[in-house]
Amino acid sequence: MRLRSLFSWVFAQWPAIALATSLSMLAIAHGFERFGGLAPCPLCLHQREVYWIAAIVAGLALVVRRMQDHVFASRAMNLLLALAFLSGAVVAGFHMGVEYKWWPGLAECGGVGASANKMPTDLLAALSGPMKVVRCDEPAWVFLGLSMAGWNFLISLKLMVYSGLSVLFPKGLIAAPPVIVTEKTDV
Repeated sequence: MRLRSLFSWVFAQWPAIALATSLSMLAIAHGFERFGGLAPCPLCLHQREVYWIAAIVAGLALVVRRMQDHVFASRAMNLLLALAFLSGAVVAGFHMGVEYKWWPGLAECGGVGASANKMPTDLLAALSGPMKVVRCDEPAWVFLGLSMAGWNFLISLKLMVYSGLSVLFPKGLIAAPPVIVTEKTDV
């Protein structure tokens, strides 16, 4: 019964949890970059974009919840969250496939065309110092056999499932009425 009440609370509070999780994932990614020295590749940056979008949608969902008769709008926002996290899982899964060499990455992953939109002054400044190209097909960090993209894939799938379930149960799991069992006695 406690597990049911925990899930009920999670579904009822899902926009706040999704917002906190999205911001936490962004903080963790920036922490790996800033303090761990792991520069992101272009696909890593695309994965971060998904969390920014999910954070915005979750923030809007919190605003929508303050309205009267918000159940339909809350379900719509939770569906948008599910779609955002699904797209995050797709991007992370694609990145994972590039790391495992199942398919080639984007043109910008290997340095080809990554600087196509830059101004000539930007190119001259970049050429004056050492250039480091972060490749998408080389995992920067692996834990328990999964790269950051692999962990992000699993986390995005979990967040998508919870978002989908919160579409079905926007106010949490409604407790069933207690069943009273009476014994019949023949006297």
